[in-house]
Amino acid sequence: MPTDFFVRYTDEPHASRRKQILAKYPQMETLYGPDIRPLPFVLLLIASQLYLAYLSVNWSWPVFLFVAWSYGGASSHALSLMTHELSHNLLFKSPSANSYFGIFCNVAMGLPSSTMFKRYHLEHHQYQGDPDKDMDLPTAWEGRLFTNTPLKALWLLLQPAFYALRPTIVRPKKPFKLDIINTIVIVCTDALIVHFISPWALFYILLSTLLGMGFHPVAGHFISEHYVFVKGYETYSYYGSLNYLCWNVGYHNEHHDFPKVAGWRLPEVTKMAPEFYKDLPQHKSWTMVLYNYVFDPSIGPFSRMVKRDKKTN
Repeated sequence: MPTDFFVRYTDEPHASRRKQILAKYPQMETLYGPDIRPLPFVLLLIASQLYLAYLSVNWSWPVFLFVAWSYGGASSHALSLMTHELSHNLLFKSPSANSYFGIFCNVAMGLPSSTMFKRYHLEHHQYQGDPDKDMDLPTAWEGRLFTNTPLKALWLLLQPAFYALRPTIVRPKKPFKLDIINTIVIVCTDALIVHFISPWALFYILLSTLLGMGFHPVAGHFISEHYVFVKGYETYSYYGSLNYLCWNVGYHNEHHDFPKVAGWRLPEVTKMAPEFYKDLPQHKSWTMVLYNYVFDPSIGPFSRMVKRDKKTN
């Protein structure tokens, strides 16, 4: 298992590949901009999660856990990935509409995350692999601690906590007005769910969110996107069927190459410029990504590529 991060001394590959693709296919820019088509599906996910929360108070524990993991986990994860789309302003034309709709998505997730996620995620694109600015990177502490199969399984189980708390500890940001609004709205809606339905209804929503970001097939994208499975490559795409549940986030090389292209248009990037993507390493299964991460002794939290300055190394 790596005892330190993989290192590159050059810029990430996406900006240069975007330049090459646009030089050959300038029509790629016609794909830029928001795509409103996912909106009814997002509204359906929010409504279904709230309805299932209402029904969950009468379920047995086995049914409660199964629904929360299967449908609830997939739905909540889809909503979190919609906040990812919204962070790029790829649903509505109005940036403020994207921000406020992200808060609305959080209502069915039970946690206020959308607005602050946007601030950190855009830095992930701008400073990919920078250990001081890219909060998608695990900390060195995580790399040194989670070093065997049981511990890596525990890390995956706790991944929602690491994903949420790491930025606030390593690179804290002063809350903006919108971040405060996000928190107030979700605290109030959580309280309304408890008051008018039941604490168990809120527990269903929160458990769905936690399970959907841990040991769940759709959560495989967290590992598949940037963990080094093939030496020399730091971003990987996945073209399988789970993309239908995740707004095509699996097209991750394409997304980083063209972050202005909405998720439902990302397959068109691959079709328009296939020669730039067909030979890149890709994942066939997010479930196998999770399995390999846990059981392959050569992969761990340090299996990420960071950029460093030659002058300091």
